[in-house]
Amino acid sequence: MKRAMSTPSPRRRSFLKTTLAAAGAAALHRRASAAPDAGAAPKAPRIRFSVIAVDHPHIHRQVEAVIRGGGAFVAFYAKDPKQAADFGKRYPQAKLAGSEKEILESDVQLVATSGIPAERAPLGIQVMKHGKDFLSDKPGMTTLQQLAEVKKVQAQTKRIYSIMYSERHENRATVKAGELVRAGAIGKVIQTMGVGPHRLNADTRPPWFFQKDRYGGILVDLASHQFDQFLYFTGSTRADIVASQVGNVNHPEYPGLEDFGDVMLRGDKGTGYIRVDWFTPKGLATWGDARLTVLGTDGYVEVRKNIDLAGRPGADHLLIVDKEGTRYVDCKKEPLPFGERLVDDVLARTETAMPQQHCFLAMELALKAEKMARKIS
Repeated sequence: MKRAMSTPSPRRRSFLKTTLAAAGAAALHRRASAAPDAGAAPKAPRIRFSVIAVDHPHIHRQVEAVIRGGGAFVAFYAKDPKQAADFGKRYPQAKLAGSEKEILESDVQLVATSGIPAERAPLGIQVMKHGKDFLSDKPGMTTLQQLAEVKKVQAQTKRIYSIMYSERHENRATVKAGELVRAGAIGKVIQTMGVGPHRLNADTRPPWFFQKDRYGGILVDLASHQFDQFLYFTGSTRADIVASQVGNVNHPEYPGLEDFGDVMLRGDKGTGYIRVDWFTPKGLATWGDARLTVLGTDGYVEVRKNIDLAGRPGADHLLIVDKEGTRYVDCKKEPLPFGERLVDDVLARTETAMPQQHCFLAMELALKAEKMARKIS
């Protein structure tokens, strides 16, 4: 599949001109990518899509992204009657299908899922074999064997197997950081440092959440976001795991749970450090103080995805530091282009939302890091 070029909109060009000095990058106007207006209404339907399995609430971000981009949500299937009833109330435009087969044999072009992680790859393989594109919640697979089979079928069918790494694709500050970094605002990228703390809320979790063979391990599950961001911000197309470790350090009542993990990695265009955990304290006003720092030769960018502990309200905070000083960027009105680009790719057979090789490599790194991780306690 070839990658399509995008042209900056008049609104985007005007914005870039007014923020050129603040960005600290002379090339910003020339190289920034176009994206739809954050406040724009959803695109008119251009494709039809359905959902199979809604075991994780991330499915809502997937559905809403595709609808924004021009997807008509027509049907869904969920085995659990309560899940089906709740999901149907939220999306009354979509009918409840009687089986997975009904959706697989329908005329939709895209199928999305947030099923149990270990069941996503087998479903995606069936979707692709039925001539449809596939959008999975992360992680997109839980073993290297699953990844190998998915890659084989994807190459045979030429269908899209996409994974929504929502900490990048659905976080406005991270999208803005990508725009600035690619425009040269901090020079050449040296390293990314990503942390993804989460609140456990153990009493609300389903049984599979505590079964490693079903969720894949903490580096496969949570850290897949950070592997995606490492590849994206460094531009690396090859990478190795330098060291990784995982453990259950404070939840002996859940022996299958890994509550802490971290990784050092080295790519062909930069290095990275990742830490993920289930230790967000109850006193924090959000599920986790997720952060990303991108270090460059001329400065650095820090994204505070969900909360600013300094007191600024809401989410989507970005700070940039360079030779000119330190600046804060409020990203609440920045666009989220993933959904529109994915729909474009379904129609044009391009890779503007996320290159297929990048999608798979992020998961390959997560799976390898988990497999080689030293155990800590």
